[in-house]
Amino acid sequence: MQRVYSSGCILFRREKEKIKYLLLRYSINYWGLVKGHIEKGETKEETLVREIKEETGIAKIKFISGFKHRTYYFFRQGKKLNFKEVTFFLIETNEKKVKLSSEHIGYKWLEFEDAYKQLTYKNTKNVLKKAHLFLNKKIR
Repeated sequence: MQRVYSSGCILFRREKEKIKYLLLRYSINYWGLVKGHIEKGETKEETLVREIKEETGIAKIKFISGFKHRTYYFFRQGKKLNFKEVTFFLIETNEKKVKLSSEHIGYKWLEFEDAYKQLTYKNTKNVLKKAHLFLNKKIR
């Protein structure tokens, strides 16, 4: 079994008094967050800067300190079973315009409740929920 490591993020922006989260549509049945494989020599943070730019065209970002969450899961690639660890960070932007890469077919900026419902996988929903709770504690 191969171990695979990725970095991901909960990318958000503030719109008036509301927080909107960016969701990416990978396929007809799959909505998720920005994430990507950590390349040799990259830190997790460097991976995210690259992935955000590649997947969304967004360049102006700010890492929110104090939030980091890991998810783990298995996936198949052909006949090979892989173990994947994704480290998620919380990142803010003030950019609204998204320029999708060829690996996505859509995107949405959504408030928490709608974003939570739209996400496909339970572990991704849990990461979003933890990030949302973290942000609400920081705002108060």
